[in-house]
This record gives sequence, structure tokens and C-alpha cells, in this order.
Amino acid sequence: MTFVAGVDLGSGRTKTVIIDENEQILGMGMARTEADFDIVSSKSIGSACESAGISDDQIEYIATTGLGRYSLDRRDIQITELTCGGRGAHALFPDAHFVVDMGAQCTRAISLRDGGKVKSFRTNEKCAAGSGGFLERISRYLEVSIEEVGKLSLEANDAQPISSVCAVLAESEIINHVSEGKTVPDILRGAHDSLAGRALSQLKLVGFDSPVVFIGGVAMQEGMVDACRELFPYPVYVPEHPLHVVAYGAAILGLRRHEKRTQETAVA
Repeated sequence: MTFVAGVDLGSGRTKTVIIDENEQILGMGMARTEADFDIVSSKSIGSACESAGISDDQIEYIATTGLGRYSLDRRDIQITELTCGGRGAHALFPDAHFVVDMGAQCTRAISLRDGGKVKSFRTNEKCAAGSGGFLERISRYLEVSIEEVGKLSLEANDAQPISSVCAVLAESEIINHVSEGKTVPDILRGAHDSLAGRALSQLKLVGFDSPVVFIGGVAMQEGMVDACRELFPYPVYVPEHPLHVVAYGAAILGLRRHEKRTQETAVA
């Protein structure tokens, strides 16, 4: 059996997915990203190996992606997050041609060609107000854990609008809502609605006209998913493990490269 690992070295967490020659997921791992990418990658890979019931030395090929994709010395290939996100989403939902990847640092809207190849994309990397980092700042200000944000948002009765496209000005709006006695759920739902609106604007720029796959850490928040499903004009698919989709795509692309290299070696 062939074992290939995809490692997504993100700004917040480092995720690993191990697959076999049939692209089946055997194990997943995750570790909080630290300054030393080799150390944190070893933790994430080790966790995935334990999940898969294999040893580290049984991995035949490693594909890296994400912010720190060049930093893992033992990698066999590095691939961009866009390419991996598109491939992973397509493998899980072949009928979807659009992807929203919402992480800690940025939100990406991606359109796909047949086969999961990236056709076009838009990103909001210039401002934290359009990403998961904004929700983390809000949760700290409102004194709730980031793990509570998704469920609390669903309890909203009167979502409070957050119109600013600047993170600093948006925080001022939140302060005003608090001073006016607005509830935490209503403020959080307003934040989710704001992020959903910005994601929709990005999707429209890449030709949004059919179902979309929602991936990334923010897709784990129920309130965020609900906001997108309420606003988007087409179905929103959410994978069982949205945080690991990019790593899964890296593993699939790594498997294809490993197979090609093996065939070339056999011919030679």
C-alpha cells in the first residue's frame, strides 16, 4: 500500500492528511503553528500517522502547501494553497465549481475548471476584516472563546450590521453596539453576515453561478455557515473536516506526482 501525506502549514494551525493510492483518507493530524515549521510539521504528521495506524517512515511522499510550504526540509514537492484547495474541494464535491476558503488571514473565492483545476480567484489579503482573524479579535473583545462564536451566532434575534470594510473601524462599530446594549449573539451574527457578504462579492467576481464548497477554519462555525446559506443564491456545501481540505488536496496532487515519478523510474 502507498502512503502519501499532504501538509498544510497555515498561519494558525498545521494540518496533515495521509491518503492511500485510491485517494482514501487514512488519517488526519493537526498542531498549532509555531516559529519552527519542522517541529510543528513533525507534530502534525505524527498525529496523522497515529490516526492512520502507520509509522512515520512508511510515508513515501510528502507534499506541502500553505504559508510555510517551503520550510519543511523533508518535503518532496510544494504546491500553492489555491491549487490544493481547489483539488481537495473537487475530490469531495465533484459537481461544485466554486470554493470559498476562509482562514485566519484571508478569504479566497475560487472558480474551478473540470477536474478541480483553478480557473480564477479573488482574495482579500489586504484587510483582516474579511477573514477569520477578525472573528478572533471580536471574540476577545466580547470575552467569549472562539469555539463558542459559531453557536452563539445562531441564537441571534436581531443581527447588528457591521458595514465597515476596515478592521479597525469595524471594531469601533462593535464597541458602539456594546454601548447600546446589543447582545453578544446579535453582534456575532452581524459579524458573520458581514463576512458572508464580502465572500459573496468575491465569488461574484469569479462568476458565481452554481453550488460552492465552503472550506477553511471559519467553515467550522455554524453561524458562519448559516449566514452564507441564507445570503448565497446557490447551495453551500461544507465538508465534514473543512480545516483539512487544503491538506487533502496537497496529498492528492502529491500522489499523482509520486505515481508519475515511479513510472518514469520504472521506464528508465
